[in-house]
Amino acid sequence: MVKVDGKLEQTNWEAALFSFAKKLRQTPSSGIAVIGGGLSDAETLIAAKDLANRFNSDNVFSEEDFATGSGGSDLRSNYLFNDSIVGIEEADALLLVGTNPRYEAPVLNARIRKTFLHSDLEIGVIGSDVDLTYEYDYLGSSASELDNLLAGKGQFAEKLKSAKKPMIIVGVDAVKGPQGSALLGKVQQLADKLRNNNRSALLGKVQQLADKLRNNNKDAKVLNILHRTTGHVTALDLGYKPISKFEGIKKSVKLLFLVGADEHSFKRSDFDEDVFIVYQGHHGDNGAEIADVVLPGAAYTEKEATWVNTEGRAQKGYNAVSPPGDGRVDWKIIRAVSEVAGRTLPYDTLQEIRQRLVEIAPHFAHYGSVEPSSFFKQALQLADTGKATQSLEVKQKELAEFWMTNSVSRASPTMADCVRASRRHKESPHAEPLRLNAA
Repeated sequence: MVKVDGKLEQTNWEAALFSFAKKLRQTPSSGIAVIGGGLSDAETLIAAKDLANRFNSDNVFSEEDFATGSGGSDLRSNYLFNDSIVGIEEADALLLVGTNPRYEAPVLNARIRKTFLHSDLEIGVIGSDVDLTYEYDYLGSSASELDNLLAGKGQFAEKLKSAKKPMIIVGVDAVKGPQGSALLGKVQQLADKLRNNNRSALLGKVQQLADKLRNNNKDAKVLNILHRTTGHVTALDLGYKPISKFEGIKKSVKLLFLVGADEHSFKRSDFDEDVFIVYQGHHGDNGAEIADVVLPGAAYTEKEATWVNTEGRAQKGYNAVSPPGDGRVDWKIIRAVSEVAGRTLPYDTLQEIRQRLVEIAPHFAHYGSVEPSSFFKQALQLADTGKATQSLEVKQKELAEFWMTNSVSRASPTMADCVRASRRHKESPHAEPLRLNAA
């Protein structure tokens, strides 16, 4: 679709591609920007980044935000679930910071509940006091509670100190905003303290023993970031920047390429009046509303592609159906645009573009396995030492919010029915409705 006189009208692929390619050639490199969405696959994201790079632009951003200080997304250990999801079952003390895993990651929450029921797992929460389906020590809603834990104050601080396998899970929303870097720095310091509980107690003649004790938990990473969207982890792995860095250049952008980016609150008035916006995606959500050109892509169920989960595990997805109508596989659309624009990307097949992924990030060569995180000491050296006092209340507190979290679910009549049902049963939204059978 192409916008004509302020309205989107149907067109053909040739006209849409030529319109996009023409703008690419005409726009200076500093005015080109790409934003990747939460459902975007690795092949699409690397093709979009390569396209921008071909026009000498490095303005590529993930739609989700993340801390820009404390090492930010430069080190994988800062943004991955480092201990692995399975590692929850080995934990004996768990601290949840700014997250509601019951609605943000229900399968992970089920594993926490399983571990709680079958072991002596101690759980503490900094954030919202919500029903997680298991008991926990509520420490408060302020990020300043982390200072108390660092100082060893309180009963839960003692539980963490005595734990053999402590774990910290931080919701990605907690490390956003002006104090996000400071909070990331705080949990980095706390994680390091828990990894090395006995460091300060052993000096002098028993240095060798100290070294041994220091390495007792060398396999434990402690710090784990919980993401809600696979596209965010994939984008960070490929060198995309957090969306907060986009704010500084927003007014100078002349060509904005939204790749499945639908969770934003952008308006055309946020940009320069002559900005040209291209949206590529599915379900015609928020991104399509502000676009000048709409390129119909494929949903995750309609293409063979690669994603990276919150652990950093590269995973393959396969298409269950073909894209409807004129929809096309996303990376192939970008490859076609590059050819029309005269800057052809150097891959034609799925195997070739996956080889390109391996060149950027070697873990894409090992599907289904997790590359262990490292550089924790370096991350600690970069930790922000500022104050973190923000509220860590979570956004998702009600069941109704669980059913509407992306462009696919917002377009689903079934999910809409789920929202209505949960709101009708406000007092007990998880209970099954009573059914009376006629005698």
